[in-house]
Amino acid sequence: MIDLSTELAGIRLANPLVAASGVFGYGEEYARLGDIRWFGAVSVKGTTLEPREGNPPPRVCETPSGMLNSIGLENPGAEVAARKKIPWLRQFGVPIIVNISGNTYEEFSELGAIFSDVEGISALEVNVSCPNVASGGLTFGMDARSSYRATLSVRKTWKGPLIVKLTPNSPDIVSIARAAVEGGADILSLINTLIGMAIDIKTRRPVLGNVTGGLSGPAIKPVALRCVYQVSQAVEVPIIGMGGVSSYRDVLEFIMAGASAVGIGAGLLVDPLLPKKILADLEEYCREEGIATLTGLTGCAWRE
Repeated sequence: MIDLSTELAGIRLANPLVAASGVFGYGEEYARLGDIRWFGAVSVKGTTLEPREGNPPPRVCETPSGMLNSIGLENPGAEVAARKKIPWLRQFGVPIIVNISGNTYEEFSELGAIFSDVEGISALEVNVSCPNVASGGLTFGMDARSSYRATLSVRKTWKGPLIVKLTPNSPDIVSIARAAVEGGADILSLINTLIGMAIDIKTRRPVLGNVTGGLSGPAIKPVALRCVYQVSQAVEVPIIGMGGVSSYRDVLEFIMAGASAVGIGAGLLVDPLLPKKILADLEEYCREEGIATLTGLTGCAWRE
């Protein structure tokens, strides 16, 4: 019997796969294409205090080995998510992570308070790293003290497991990680997207309506692996690694780099059945390698 389960700060996951917030929405669209129960946990769309319409179109464009997105945190707001979206998602019995983003420390605290009263949430994920909003997210994630204060602001009102999602755009992601843990993070997730842009040579203008956007997909996996490898050796909390996951090999690399769980984002847009395929391939790999428990591979790439 192959055991693919893992644990994140007391949250038991049947397998290490986490639906990343950037593409999963609140699960309604994905449920028409795949089975939410294929995931060990799901992280819902980045949610703000008030509803957001998001950035002007075009919002996405394909790039070599990846894609740019500039959605701008379009979402119905915390109250709608709490009253309608989360209750619907509970029916699948999969741990629910709510990704939150605020423009001020007070907003982060208020978001923590709102979701503290919602049944069935396993963890909050503090987004200090979104590159698509003019104020807020990116600023917090680029500075250690700001990351600490944002984390602490949520911790004051949210007593459950707390995740902080880190940006690779910081020049020193290890310092940001340590600051988040000091502020009360129980888990870290990394990485969010890299900042990028594309230009249409016919119109001679930026492709995205917001000019810049977040680069994701296989192109960023080497950067993501490096970040997970570094951060996992610098902090004592579990890590959700992500960035360019499109196969079981990618999942194994992140686990070996130090991740306890692995997020899938852009890969779901290419193939909604990807998690089912990855789980089957992980079991086959473990059988071939004589591995009974997948967690035994966590951090093996840096262990002496």
